[in-house]
Amino acid sequence: MEFLFDTANLDIIKSFGAIYPYTGVTTNPSIVKAEGRIDFFTHLRSIREVIGFGRTLHVQVVGHTREAILADADALLGKVDDQVYIKVPTTEQGLAAMQELKARGISVTATAIYSKIQGFAAIAAGADYLAPYYNRIANLEGDPKGVVSALATTISGNGASTRLLSASFKNIAQVNEAFLAGSHAVTLQPQLLRDAFDAAAISKAVSDFDADWATIYGDVTISEL
Repeated sequence: MEFLFDTANLDIIKSFGAIYPYTGVTTNPSIVKAEGRIDFFTHLRSIREVIGFGRTLHVQVVGHTREAILADADALLGKVDDQVYIKVPTTEQGLAAMQELKARGISVTATAIYSKIQGFAAIAAGADYLAPYYNRIANLEGDPKGVVSALATTISGNGASTRLLSASFKNIAQVNEAFLAGSHAVTLQPQLLRDAFDAAAISKAVSDFDADWATIYGDVTISEL
């Protein structure tokens, strides 16, 4: 089970990374846009400095053709580091590029997955991670849980090494559904985790424990006894 942060904000990665057990960071052009006109490669190298090489960094290409995707990948690997996972939209040209990247031994994350057939093709192309868009599938009146479950079953049934990295979540309930449907990993905005852990019931339980402790020992902690 993996949690990845879907953000390019350094402060968010640092602050939430000190609390939550995360295994990597994912970005895309929309996420990068939220940071303003940053020095793109310098910023990505800064993210790597924060997360280290023990966690994965997934960066999306913007080229549309096989050749343009491969050129973007070469630039990322050369100007950030050679451990970057290249995020490639699962289009026809994307599939062609994925196969070439895997032939070179480069890590690939297949993204923009809305259907089972896209996922099946990306698995066959050797993608390391698949990123089905959970909430976006739901918005199109699709069955995101069914898509995730089918992809998870296919990965397991074929002995594929591909990991299912569900993305695009509206709320934490969708995150839970994705895991229960068989997703190996999720990438989400860290604030969704904070919202879940800030639930009133959790705060009340802690307050009740504090009150019960205080009736016996007063306003001291265990270490102060």
